Amino acid sequence: MKYEYRYRNTAADIWQLSMYYIYGSLVGVCNVIFTIAVFALGVSRWNSSGPFFKTFVILGCCLFPLIQPVFAYKKARKQAESISLDTHMGFDDWGIHVKQGENHWDIRWEKIRRIARKPNMILIFSDSTHGFVLADRVLKEEKNEFYNYVASKIKAAGKK
Repeated sequence: MKYEYRYRNTAADIWQLSMYYIYGSLVGVCNVIFTIAVFALGVSRWNSSGPFFKTFVILGCCLFPLIQPVFAYKKARKQAESISLDTHMGFDDWGIHVKQGENHWDIRWEKIRRIARKPNMILIFSDSTHGFVLADRVLKEEKNEFYNYVASKIKAAGKK
């Protein structure tokens, strides 16, 4: 094996992944626009409004930057608690070898759709919605070398 890792995704890993996808998509753009608009409305009408309006402005300003991440973390914690086995992953010139408990999968490089580098993790997609999350705490100092290796294998497999 060229690279081998044994890990179990944590609630923080799953939460970070969900935050990347929420705020890196059109939904995130809408969340930011909504928050800015509510804040601007609140500032412009604060002195002339009553407690009902002020309460909803405060809730509106807190919805996406505070409340949504808290609920996303609660969901991530439940997902992480449901993971009872470590994942063993091996990467070589043939492809990716995954073992979790008694289950074993071998995935050729041709079947891997893409790789994405996020600030604290690398994502390897086997299709448009499924993949593997390898956090920096798993990859350690090999992160850049590993990313370049997998990217080169995916690119080479795409040319065949």
